[in-house]
Amino acid sequence: MSQLTPSLTEPQPDSLSHIPDSTSSWSVSQIQALLESPFNDLIYRAQRVHRQYHDANAVQLSTLISVKTGGCPEDCGYCPQAARYHTGVDNQDMLPLDEIISAATAAKQQGATRFCMGAAWRGPKQRDIDKMTKIIGEVKALGLETCATLGMLKPGQAKQLSQAGLDYYNHNLDTEPEFYGEIITTRNYQDRLDTLEEVRGAGINVCCGGIVGMGESRGTRAGLIAQLANLDPYPESVPINHLVQVEGTPLYGTEELDPFEFVRTIAAARITMPKAMVRLSAGRREMSEAIQALCFLAGANSIFYGDKLLTTGNPETERDRALFDKLGLRSL
Repeated sequence: MSQLTPSLTEPQPDSLSHIPDSTSSWSVSQIQALLESPFNDLIYRAQRVHRQYHDANAVQLSTLISVKTGGCPEDCGYCPQAARYHTGVDNQDMLPLDEIISAATAAKQQGATRFCMGAAWRGPKQRDIDKMTKIIGEVKALGLETCATLGMLKPGQAKQLSQAGLDYYNHNLDTEPEFYGEIITTRNYQDRLDTLEEVRGAGINVCCGGIVGMGESRGTRAGLIAQLANLDPYPESVPINHLVQVEGTPLYGTEELDPFEFVRTIAAARITMPKAMVRLSAGRREMSEAIQALCFLAGANSIFYGDKLLTTGNPETERDRALFDKLGLRSL
């Protein structure tokens, strides 16, 4: 009897065989070729790279808290914390230290290993740095990794945060340089790169990613991944955010991104930054369990864990635990 289908053990043609698993630099065209390849081939390549560098069934859990909310002078088109937009987010002073430590303690009890603190500033003043260094020390004393996202840093501020014990600093590129001006006008792309240089120079791990679903093209997403992958070195942590549309922001009403396009972006990030923790970040609440599962298959191995993500919702802890049980995933 003739065999009509190939044996499962036979090697099959790979439409991505012309693109290396890793390279010292990535062109936008190479990454666009990844994004445009057949979905099964792309996921296969991403999973193969993922297994080479990571435990395929382990996910790192982070909790994010807003330590200072609202009133930001920037005009980021996606952000409900910008003072110029009417989104119902009030300007709030920095949380008291005991409230932050209580949240960090609860996060650790729920299984988080990294505690991330965000503040709605264009950049911190010295008095803010003084407060944050004390907070960082207290959170570190709990046995948690620490991460902060405080806006643009002036020379010397990253060093102070490092001396306090900060493990990661988050400062996203958001999108590619050519599309950046469509989203933000109150700071430029080089401002972001300068802060990343300050962070690197202080010996702090870099957490840097972007946002998709802002009306950009596939080529724009390729440009974002190229920017991240070609940082030297590329970030240790790469959050990929799906735009959460908030009424009152300029990007409210933007055409929704196809969820499979989001999965493709996760896969491209994994292939081009093989050793990084690729974090499934904002927008996860709006994703089905099936799409989240595909993101894990595509190489995502970190999530924000808890009920709230700065000012927008996040999947509840129990739902996350149930999904992990269904998929046979465990926390790092």
